[in-house]
Amino acid sequence: MTPDEKIQELNLILPEPIKLPPNLEMQFSWVRVSGNRVFISGHIALNADGSISEVTGKVGGAVTVEQGYEAARQTGLAILSSLKQELGTLNNITAWLRVFGMVNVEPGFVKTPPVINGFSDLIIDVFGKEIGNHSRSAVGMAELPFGAPRSEEHTSELQSRRNLVCRLLLEKKNSTATIYYKSTPS
Repeated sequence: MTPDEKIQELNLILPEPIKLPPNLEMQFSWVRVSGNRVFISGHIALNADGSISEVTGKVGGAVTVEQGYEAARQTGLAILSSLKQELGTLNNITAWLRVFGMVNVEPGFVKTPPVINGFSDLIIDVFGKEIGNHSRSAVGMAELPFGAPRSEEHTSELQSRRNLVCRLLLEKKNSTATIYYKSTPS
């Protein structure tokens, strides 16, 4: 089953593009494609109409871990929506590479991984483990835009129809070896 089909099967609703507060402009791209990489700017939780989620505040204070988890899931839906708007389909994503999850926390709150699991669980539900599995950081922040309880940025990989040359650096003690790998995706 493709990611686009999985979203329908799970009855997930991808929100409309973000509705920014009046007189606020964002001078950057929410999604930037370069070669077979997709760079995704930080997103926050949105309602289906694109308005900013009502859940605001710091996790470990006004926001519970469970509310933070749900906000992470909503943020994931906002990211999927941005990707689908830019790419036309989610079916060409071949790997979720890196997730950097930021949680708006009260001082001393250290349970950020369970909050960011809301995002990770969504991505694995939609893309499956082979494509959806990713490296991840889950860090606490003093503040996030619009008082959001969490924000994330990501790097994904797209299917490419041309040969790719990847340079891998392997470090072992004090020596560095370079390996060249050439692949031709089908």
